[in-house]
Amino acid sequence: MPWVVLLLSAVLEAVWASALAASEGLSRPLPAVVFLVAGALSMVGLARAARSIPIGTAYAVWTGVGAALTVTWAMLFGGEAFSVAKVLLLAGVVAAVIGLKVVGTPARPAGERRVGT
Repeated sequence: MPWVVLLLSAVLEAVWASALAASEGLSRPLPAVVFLVAGALSMVGLARAARSIPIGTAYAVWTGVGAALTVTWAMLFGGEAFSVAKVLLLAGVVAAVIGLKVVGTPARPAGERRVGT
């Protein structure tokens, strides 16, 4: 379940990033509200997922998926030029996210310290 929450949070990251662009510097009210709500929900989801997924992995997945979705959205709807190179690089980001899931390690319980710290 934490991975589902993390992926939904990454989708919300793409929503808030796209809404931020559409808000034209937060001067358009509806996109500005979407930005604020999606941003807050995205952060809450990241925080919840990070209870079970190591923060480094969670953050990398959150930013990677969010960035890939944001660029894809922008290419599909004219905000950014399409190129095969971008698509291949985005596929690499997605492959890296999948790799993090495959090789992931469980988070340490809260309060547990590493040896030597």
